[in-house]
Amino acid sequence: MGFLLLFLPVVLVLALKLYAKLSCGMCRCRTSMEGKVIVITGANSGIGFETAKDLARRKGRVILACRDPERGQRAADEITKMTENGDVVFRQLDLSSLDSVRRFASLINSTEKRLDVLIHNAGMSAPEGLHLTKDDLELQFATNHFGPFLLNHLLLDLMKRSAPSRIVVVSSVTHHWATLDLDNLNFEKYIRNPYWVYCSTKLANLLFVRELADRLKSTGVTVNALHPGGVRTSITRNAQWYIKYLFVPVFYFFLKDCEKGAQTTIHLAVSNDVEGISGKYFADCKEAWTSPWARNAKKAKMLWQISEKFTGIVE
Repeated sequence: MGFLLLFLPVVLVLALKLYAKLSCGMCRCRTSMEGKVIVITGANSGIGFETAKDLARRKGRVILACRDPERGQRAADEITKMTENGDVVFRQLDLSSLDSVRRFASLINSTEKRLDVLIHNAGMSAPEGLHLTKDDLELQFATNHFGPFLLNHLLLDLMKRSAPSRIVVVSSVTHHWATLDLDNLNFEKYIRNPYWVYCSTKLANLLFVRELADRLKSTGVTVNALHPGGVRTSITRNAQWYIKYLFVPVFYFFLKDCEKGAQTTIHLAVSNDVEGISGKYFADCKEAWTSPWARNAKKAKMLWQISEKFTGIVE
């Protein structure tokens, strides 16, 4: 009996690991991206790197938009070597800086004749406390929502001219745990737990996708969001101690590697199965449920208007 009690946890762990492996959606599409231009933010590591590598193997022109020049160029060089695709380039982009976003967008608009896929992959979690950018924006919201919002606005005309084209937004299942106080979006009134803020930025991603999809009807540009799954990435490096040292080690065995974590992003970027589909949320390469908050059209429109003001699109 004692042996069985000791053996049972091992069986449970192996069963859970097998379930995680079997339920992991994989992109089986063989679509070539030759002649197409793809921008991927945060592509120097993790899911973004694996996504860029896959699209480079499909012969696309892949632009790695990364904050750190050294790491970004090294990633571009590695992907070029691994895929033998000489059309993989690095361009500097710091999504927490609105000036950097404007410079990057200006460069893309002036040097690229088309933009077929824009992948909003970059994201970050902040440590405890209120951290503001040079634009006086809360750091996580600046990086995960406001920066991508402005970037999307500045590149949208190029994408419309390149239609049919696709926008892919990496969100998270953690949006289910969040709400948004639209009167305190930049935390002027009170500060929240940084993990709660992270979840809120992922909810903001979905509200952005909902409103953008409505605005893009009949343009030939589609936008969809996704949850990559639990993935072994470096995004928790700034997380609170209990997430970094308790949650992650306990669940590490069940997390996807970055290649598997990139599959839904790749699916939305290349698959014929999602051609013409817009405003949806995917996980494991199939459509998934969002929270009631994420489906609130009124809140989505309000967030859009607030975001336009915070990013300087409108006064």
